[in-house]
Amino acid sequence: MSCCFGLLGIDRSAVLGAIIAGGKSTRFGSDKARASLHGRMLIEHVTDTLADMAAEMVVVGRQHDGLRSILDQPRQDMGPLGGVAAALVEAQARGYSAVLTAPCDAVDLPPDLLTRLFPYPAYVESMPVIGLWPAYAAADALAILDSDERHSMKAFATRISARAVKLPREPVNINTAADLERVERHGI
Repeated sequence: MSCCFGLLGIDRSAVLGAIIAGGKSTRFGSDKARASLHGRMLIEHVTDTLADMAAEMVVVGRQHDGLRSILDQPRQDMGPLGGVAAALVEAQARGYSAVLTAPCDAVDLPPDLLTRLFPYPAYVESMPVIGLWPAYAAADALAILDSDERHSMKAFATRISARAVKLPREPVNINTAADLERVERHGI
C-alpha cells in the first residue's frame, strides 16, 4: 500500500479499518455484536461507518460474514488492546500505514472520524479503543501485553504519545441490554 498523507489528512488507501469484537459481552448478557439496533446488527452499523474511511476492513476476535477475520494477539482474552495489537500486526503485514479501530458497539461515530483523528496517533478521549494508530506501534502494544503493566488502551496511548481527541458528541456506549433498549427507544 502506498502511504498518502496530505495537508488535509490521511488518504484512506493507507488505512486498515478494524472492528474490535472479541469481547465476551458478559455485561450485555448475549452476543452484543449481533444485537439489533433499528433492524441491523450493531457490528454492521460500525462496519458501514468505518468502510468509508479505510481501504479495507477486518473484524478482530470473531467471524462476520463478508469481512476478513483475525484473532486477538498475542492470544484471546487480552482485552481491547489484544484486538488492537492484532490489527496493527495485520496492517504491518499487509503494508498499511495506519489502523482505524472501533469497538463493535460504537454505532454513532461521526462520518469525519478519520479527519478528526489526524494527525495520528490519536484516540477518542472518552472511548480509547476508538483510535487511529500507526502500524509500527504493533511492537509497543505487544510489549505491554507481554508485561506486567496494565493491559489498557490508555497505557498504550501514553506509551506511543497518542493525543486524546474530544468529539463534538460523545459516542454511545452500549454495555448492557438496557443501554441498547434506551438507544433504540430514544435515539442516538
